[in-house]
Amino acid sequence: MNILVLGSGGREHAIALKISQSPKTTKLFVAPGNAGTAAIATNIEVGVNDFKAIKQLVLSEKVDLVVVGPEDPLVNGIHDFFLNDELLKSVPVIGPQKAAAALEGSKEFAKQFMMRHNIPTASYESFKAETLEKGYAFLESLQPPYVLKADGLAAGKGVLILQDLEEAKNELKSMLVDSKFGNASATVVIEEFLDGIELSCFVLTDGTHYKILPTAKDYKRIGEGDTGLNTGGMGAISPVPFADAEFMQKIEQRIVKPTVEGLKKDNLPYVGFIFIGLIKVGDDPKVIEYNVRMGDPETEVVMPRLQSDLVEVLLAMANGTLNQIDLKIDNRTATTVMAVSGGYPEAYEKGMEISGTEMVEGSLVFHAGTKVSDGKVVTNGGRVLAITSFGNDFKEALKQSYQNMEKIQFEGMYYRKDLGFDL
Repeated sequence: MNILVLGSGGREHAIALKISQSPKTTKLFVAPGNAGTAAIATNIEVGVNDFKAIKQLVLSEKVDLVVVGPEDPLVNGIHDFFLNDELLKSVPVIGPQKAAAALEGSKEFAKQFMMRHNIPTASYESFKAETLEKGYAFLESLQPPYVLKADGLAAGKGVLILQDLEEAKNELKSMLVDSKFGNASATVVIEEFLDGIELSCFVLTDGTHYKILPTAKDYKRIGEGDTGLNTGGMGAISPVPFADAEFMQKIEQRIVKPTVEGLKKDNLPYVGFIFIGLIKVGDDPKVIEYNVRMGDPETEVVMPRLQSDLVEVLLAMANGTLNQIDLKIDNRTATTVMAVSGGYPEAYEKGMEISGTEMVEGSLVFHAGTKVSDGKVVTNGGRVLAITSFGNDFKEALKQSYQNMEKIQFEGMYYRKDLGFDL
């Protein structure tokens, strides 16, 4: 089979690596890809939202299956684009159709979905510029901290957690009236703050059946001890030590099952990954958010633990036969540590030469923001490389990742040295 993966991050490198190991894979393409995917696949300089160019690529290379990595093209309707095109409609796309992708594309839509299907989540209200005063009043009715979420996609930066009421009011105005996050904050969801420890649950579905992938926990803050600005993720650990069998049963019965059944009831066609961002409050799981694709950097710890043939799994999802698949999972713990550009998540420079990856032993190196320039591998993003290692527990796995991270160098390189501190 010829397979196309859309995207250019560490998530796509991890998915592409798994696909490249399948005997069912003939040719593998990644668009646009990075320096890591270039070593295992053919990179094609096509943007993930350039549907016309993607169509050309699929037809010229006789692609049999498309796996969508990031959320943007899904929210923009790439799956529908394929279904509505005579030449493309027989090519399966892994990723939900546009209507279902609103689970990530709109925080308000996701909240309404959860309320409708009795899925446990924080209580909330949503506001627009014309209901700003009501928003102020709602903030006054809450206890701090205050959680403000831009309704639309804001590249992972649209959520604010604030301790001060006046600051929360000012930020609400800046989001609604001054378009702080552009169109994404034309509507703002304000919700109660849930106090607990976060984790991510990953689900595969063919629209009827589902399988639960290993859990993972990622670290979003740039600074040690979870301080500083939010990033796209500084590292991850899988499985989550506190997610025991009893807790997983609660997640499946109260959240996964009603989510998949709810999608069907609401006639929201869904073939793909559901990433459920959870928080453990006391002994109970609640949903913070849905994403309609795999997480990054969680994919870099979840995919290496999958021992089943990923292509077989993806085909079962496309064919509606996921119930016939028996997922095989590595019991060891996997951890990944992310090296980022100096200055990230604010302004940073690109084009720094990366050295030392060839010296890494006993770990996987996933490229996130890299490219090949004049025969050299250089930085091409804020999050640059992820080092994934296995161990009998997360401490052993992290030790291995950190030892290998010390061998890698590029100007301004930074990584967190305290992952797992809260476990």
